[in-house]
Amino acid sequence: MAQSIMIQGAGSNVGKSMVVAGLARAYTRRGLSVAPFKPQNMSNNAAVTVDGGEIGRAQALQARACGRDAHTDMNPVLLKPESEIGAQVVVQGQRFDTLRARDYGKVKHKLLPPVLESFTRLCDTADLVLVEGAGSPAEINLRAGDIANMGFAEAAGVPVVLVGDIDRGGVIAQLVGTQVILPEDDADRIKAFAVNKFRGDVRLFDEGLSEIAARTGWPSLGVIPWFADAWRLPAEDVMDIGSSKGGTLRVVVPRLSRIANFDDLDPLSSEPDVNVEIIEPGRPLPGNADLVLIPGSKSTIGDLADFRANGWDVDLEAHIRRGGHVLGICGGYQMLGREIADSEGIEGAPGTVKGLGHLDVTTVMHPEKRLALTQATYQATGDSVEGYEIHIGKTEGPDTTRAWLSVGHRPEGAASPDGRVRGCYLHGLFASDAFRAAYLCELGGVSDLQFDNRVDATLDALADHLEKHMDLDLLLNLAETPKIQS
Repeated sequence: MAQSIMIQGAGSNVGKSMVVAGLARAYTRRGLSVAPFKPQNMSNNAAVTVDGGEIGRAQALQARACGRDAHTDMNPVLLKPESEIGAQVVVQGQRFDTLRARDYGKVKHKLLPPVLESFTRLCDTADLVLVEGAGSPAEINLRAGDIANMGFAEAAGVPVVLVGDIDRGGVIAQLVGTQVILPEDDADRIKAFAVNKFRGDVRLFDEGLSEIAARTGWPSLGVIPWFADAWRLPAEDVMDIGSSKGGTLRVVVPRLSRIANFDDLDPLSSEPDVNVEIIEPGRPLPGNADLVLIPGSKSTIGDLADFRANGWDVDLEAHIRRGGHVLGICGGYQMLGREIADSEGIEGAPGTVKGLGHLDVTTVMHPEKRLALTQATYQATGDSVEGYEIHIGKTEGPDTTRAWLSVGHRPEGAASPDGRVRGCYLHGLFASDAFRAAYLCELGGVSDLQFDNRVDATLDALADHLEKHMDLDLLLNLAETPKIQS
């Protein structure tokens, strides 16, 4: 069985996902068979796996760092928020239920067996399994029934490394305070610590490291300087989307309340000739945009109502009158149609709502979710396009006769008569270099970026960064064979 170690954070957003991705690439380059694992994740930015399920996109990036295909065992519980108080619960890649937060708290202990089952299977395929926690173990009010942090570490019998974020300040209190507040058994599971996101000369924190080590008894794995190229990696949060300012093309993206699967933006934001701008609620869509891209949504009907409430429907009509281009992907595609019918009340109260009306199509919601890795062809050029589908609902209508993609013999997508408004269900299509170059050329731009190559080069640079600034030999020595509770 594999060795394993768990990376937990002294708070949210301390950089756990990126650290695990860098460690995965570093140890893989050392010749180990490595696999990532996150017992519970919360994200609407999901990836479709080779076994026909879905997991958090951060674990898909970590799998890539390991040279593995993404698999549902890498993230057995995924929470996909549908409202402020409830989320869809995905277990081992498939929808389990939709629950309010307090109801999830009552059932999450039942999810520990499938979590351990997935972890065990993964351990059977690797030399080293890198486990990522969620949030912070210091949230002791959530300890009962926990499957994300110390509850998992206890059940799986894996040691823990605690990472703090110095960029937000108070890192000594983060790390020392976590030890103080944890129950003794949980605190004893932590074997070392690291400090992440340092700006400047790391030697200036030597005394801080000494204080943390003296007060906790934990050895230091090092101080990790800020990794400046992080923006080159696919973003886990939409607000992490980076852009090269001043590009010829301006792509604006309304930030939907339940935005989902926005990895479509990563390749575009990497383009030197493209400026991707996320438009926050309350702001109008800029009048000088070349492309308005309406992204995926976890709740299309709810986000359509918000789209109108922000006045973006009026802005979009003006953009189209000026000759601007529009692309809707998945939920955005459904919004662009004439109506969305939800007779079964899948997204709320049963009924039919009027769409934005820029494509002559109608969407009918069905409870069955389509999850598929998909290879398509861009009909205008014949270029191959690889992506994935993750949606409920079926869209039909006259504008589908101008489908601009094909999946085998099946047409995919729809377009307006002048071709300026398009929609499709295929996520991830902009990662295909030839298609992206052709599409941007139609908008007046130029692209010679090899996106996948750059992601891999950035993962290598991240691994180099951690090799230089962390004691990876000590970290590997701290890993243990899991002692899973029966």
